[in-house]
This record gives sequence, structure tokens and C-alpha cells, in this order.
Amino acid sequence: MNFDIAAPDSALAPALQHKIDQKTKPPGALGRLEALALQIGLIQQTLTPALRQPHLAVFAADHGAARAGVSAFPQDVTWQMVENFLAGGAAINVFSRQLGLNLSVVDAGVNHAFAPRPALIDAKIAAGTANYLERPAMSAEQRDAALARGRRLAHALADNGCNCIGFGEMGIGNTAAASLLTHCLIGAERDADLDTVTGRGTGLDDAGLARKRALLRQALARGGYPTDALEALAEYGGLEIAMMAGAMLGAAEKRMVLLIDGFIVTSALLVAHALAPAILPYCVFAHRSQEPGHRVQLAFLGAEPLMELDLRLGEGTGAALAYPLVQAAVNFLNEMASFESAGVSEKG
Repeated sequence: MNFDIAAPDSALAPALQHKIDQKTKPPGALGRLEALALQIGLIQQTLTPALRQPHLAVFAADHGAARAGVSAFPQDVTWQMVENFLAGGAAINVFSRQLGLNLSVVDAGVNHAFAPRPALIDAKIAAGTANYLERPAMSAEQRDAALARGRRLAHALADNGCNCIGFGEMGIGNTAAASLLTHCLIGAERDADLDTVTGRGTGLDDAGLARKRALLRQALARGGYPTDALEALAEYGGLEIAMMAGAMLGAAEKRMVLLIDGFIVTSALLVAHALAPAILPYCVFAHRSQEPGHRVQLAFLGAEPLMELDLRLGEGTGAALAYPLVQAAVNFLNEMASFESAGVSEKG
């Protein structure tokens, strides 16, 4: 599967930087908002960027390994939380309403039959993955179908006018899958040994964490250590992770701003980045999660997130909370007076 992604043309950078520097402030005084404004201007290839129909997509799926005990919660919590999203009662609903973000829940592979709802996108590939302790999590055909469906979803949003998409997820057991993907795709020699990138997820105690790490070592003993992104995704990934990776790639093809949430979302980005490294300039990294593997992922990608709030909820909550900073970067670039227009003397 080929993705047509080119890094943004940097020819506009000097003009954007000049516009930023001419605002009524000392050079660099708005700190990282200035770099963010430059990034968004380059993504959109304009001196006057705009955020249109911003959208938050929460991808949900079940994991066969959840029944083996890699999570503190039972697998049924996946579909129960999807119902909570659809009823408007989760944290991501609260933040999306507050910020005016459109919200969709994408059923990539939940082991449950949902009644149709306006906010639900039925993209189910299967009723969850297989247990990777026993066999690969998904077939190559399922993996490719999930990637392709995510790509189509992002293209459809773009064709309807959206140019900024945030990514969230729900799936009991998906921090374990993200740990395995991170371990395989970054490598122990780059500080991504399994224990380092395996955290407590939904709140495991010490005994639960030790069990989780032992189960993941058991999975690696069965499936090996694939460093190819597509192989690793099929071996250990989740359908929501695969579909997110496809949606990220599709969004970058459409030159959208990608708001990257925490550990699990960034594991999907590791896959997308391996397939198309030019995706990175389109990514705004929202926050640094409490999950220890997220720090490793961000360092590998050379990413500096906008916030560090000790979040570890998932759902795209960090991406939503970062959106006002993206708005602020665009708004100061477009609305703040220049020294010339305000009649303010520049530095001598």
C-alpha cells in the first residue's frame, strides 16, 4: 500500500517567519506558539492559515490478549465505554463540547453489535483481534483492510471541509499492544526494551504490571521481534491502531493538521511514520503521557509535545486539550497587529 505524502514546501518559511517577527512583541516572545504558527502555515502553504471543521476521531476495538490478563479491566469495558462516548458522558465528550470539536467514534473492531447512532462510524473489520499469545493478532488482509478504511475515513473528512483532525482510542488491552509495537519498531538498543515501554495502563498494581510484562515476553517468544512495521502491526497490533495509522496517513495526504494524543495513538504513528516518514511535519504532538513508553516514542520521533499534564486517560483527551493552543497560534498570526500597522516603534 503506497501513500502519496510529501513534506510541506519550505519556500514559504522566510515569509512566515518575517510575519511572525513583525508582530508587536519581542522576537520569540510567544515561545513555542511561534513555531506552531510557522508549522501550520507551512502545512497549509499560506500566510493566513485557518482551522476548518476540526474533528476528533476516537477509534475503538477489542484485543484478544485482554482475556489473558494484560489489563486491569475486563474486555466488556471497551463496548461499555463506546456506549458512554455515544451518550456524551466521557471526558472526551466534555472537552469536545467545550471546545467546539466535532466528535466521531469509529468502531474498528469492537466485540459488540452497536445500534446505529449519528456519531458512530461502523468500520468494523472483525470482532476484535486474536490473542497474540497464541497466534498473530490479525491477518495481513485484516491489517490492510483497517489501514485502507482509515485512509478513506480521513479523505472523507477532508473532502467535507475538515483540515484538522485529532486522534483518540479506546480498547481494553491496547497499552499492551502499543508496548509491543514500540519495542519492535524502536528497538531495545534505543532504550525501548520491553520493561521500559510497558507501563500500568488502566491502573495495574505492581503484581499486575509484573504479570503484564511476563505475558508480553511470552508473546515475543511466540511471535518474534519483527522490525518491519506491517509485520509488527499484524503480529501484535490492534484494529483501532491499524485504522488510526491509515487515517493518519490519509490525513497527511490531504495536508491536514494531525493532533497526536498519547502512548497508544503514538504507537499508530510509529507505524505510519515507518511507512511514510514525510508524515511528521503534519503532526502536532499534544502532550507527554504518564505512560513511560510515550517518552521513548517522542524521543525517537524527535518530537516535543505542547503540554505535560500527567494525563493517561486516552480517548484523545490530550489532543482535545491541546486544540486551544493550535487555535492561539493561528489567531495571533492572523489577528495580532504588526509594528507597522499599530504604529509601534521596533527595537532600535
